[in-house]
Amino acid sequence: MLYFIPAWYQQNKWCENEQYWYTRRMHTEFDDTVKHIQLFHRSGAYPYQIMLLSFAPNFRHFLHRQSVYHAPYWSCFDAIQEIRRKKAMTLSFHNLNWPPHIEFVYTPFVVVALLHGEKYAQIDFGEDGNPIQIDMYQNGKIARRNIYDDRGFVSSTIVYENAKPLYQDYLTEKGVWKLRYFHNDGHVEINPKASNYLLAYQDKEQVMAFSQLAYERMDQVIFEVLTSYLKLTDDKDLFCVAMHGLHAKLLKKALQDKKMILSFFEDRYDVGKQDEAIGMIESADFIITDSQENIDAIQEGIGNSLNNIKDITPFDSRVDFGISQQLNVQKILVPVDGIDDATFAELIRRLGGYLPENENAQIHLFTRQANFDRKKRLLEQTRECLKNAGMEEEWAAEENGGNVAENNLDELETVPVRFFVEQCVDELSVSKCIREQRIIVDMRNTTELYLRITGISVGIPQLVYTETQFVEHGKNGFVMKDMARLSEALNYYLGSLANWNEAMVHSYELGKKYTTEVLLDEWKEVIDFVGRDSRITAGK
Repeated sequence: MLYFIPAWYQQNKWCENEQYWYTRRMHTEFDDTVKHIQLFHRSGAYPYQIMLLSFAPNFRHFLHRQSVYHAPYWSCFDAIQEIRRKKAMTLSFHNLNWPPHIEFVYTPFVVVALLHGEKYAQIDFGEDGNPIQIDMYQNGKIARRNIYDDRGFVSSTIVYENAKPLYQDYLTEKGVWKLRYFHNDGHVEINPKASNYLLAYQDKEQVMAFSQLAYERMDQVIFEVLTSYLKLTDDKDLFCVAMHGLHAKLLKKALQDKKMILSFFEDRYDVGKQDEAIGMIESADFIITDSQENIDAIQEGIGNSLNNIKDITPFDSRVDFGISQQLNVQKILVPVDGIDDATFAELIRRLGGYLPENENAQIHLFTRQANFDRKKRLLEQTRECLKNAGMEEEWAAEENGGNVAENNLDELETVPVRFFVEQCVDELSVSKCIREQRIIVDMRNTTELYLRITGISVGIPQLVYTETQFVEHGKNGFVMKDMARLSEALNYYLGSLANWNEAMVHSYELGKKYTTEVLLDEWKEVIDFVGRDSRITAGK
């Protein structure tokens, strides 16, 4: 069995990232573990299971969003709370035990319960319409918060004192508290009348007793339950760990006798700033990264060259013909997250200087940041840069933001908008955006992996500052260390359909290195290397 241990945590806490339906998503849920699971789930090549360490009462909805609803998993908090249910169930807040004379007020975002004219409760819903949280009020202050499981019961309750959280109870399906976490110092108490936890392994159940009734920290409880479950697994099983600071120290100790694969993804884990990294890397049977850049960073961080490390991109490429050729404009996608002000100003000046050469060109500033004012600030910064360069500020005017004269009499005299902002948080919006782009111009020092792979899949050329295996110089783009040649490079691809088509062909050829079949073969090599005598065999 191949176990995936993900790093799906909320702000470095042992809980999930579920949010209200009306809240702007501030982060992407995609990471290496999500893509690895999707890869194995679709192919059926190897038996696998997710090993979830965080409290995730809405985990079924998360799996559904990632198109792996039926993925097998073991949950540490399900074991702690002795939860046996697996399937999501419909729960109506009307069926809860409300006091007589309660009145429900439906707002555009939440449902408010009033009792004798005063606020008694507020009901919040998830993206799938299920109630995920109900806050209870006394004298206008929050007194209790009930957190609901998507399987149809109260999973946890937080008790407040003077509107501040006092402690949090984790409950069984029948509402009995099993574990109590105190917010003041982080210590944990076990209910002496319900001091067991449940281990379910291969259709068999085993009830275990907690070794003590009080713990200094939550991770000590998780470690005890996890190690008990690990004793049931086979010595030849493999464990693929998403490297993360929250669980690195815990897993280093828990998996010391197990076959372990470490997975590094983007900047989630900085080897140079984590003390436990070197020991964990040295004890790992294999290390997987998402790019060659991460391999170099890891080997530099530990000061040693490794022979059991390999970059396997978690994102597979697919031939996805974009629609940029069908548009009357030529959209230039320019990622700007992480660019310093001086580089940004130089980039805007160069791009602005190119616009008079190509009346069909549009600049689309690309950002993954979800701040509500991100678009406005980017356009303001762009207008300032254009002004300083002696160019038209109105090229970066906010859409529909200007004053329009009556009957649009001044429409022909207005300056056309040439700069736009593409705010894409999740990968679905990124893919939709790139399908309309004619070319990518990325002058950053970092490599955004999903952007590169999607650019290859769509077949558009890429002008990049950082050398990467996803751009072959002179074939599907250019590696540019000097922005002085930016206008020339843009003309090369946007002024010649033959050059653009040649880059598209090279992109599709390069994409063959990152197809699902190729990625599975690379995983096959890793699994064979780690589990030479394992019952996990390579092959379909």
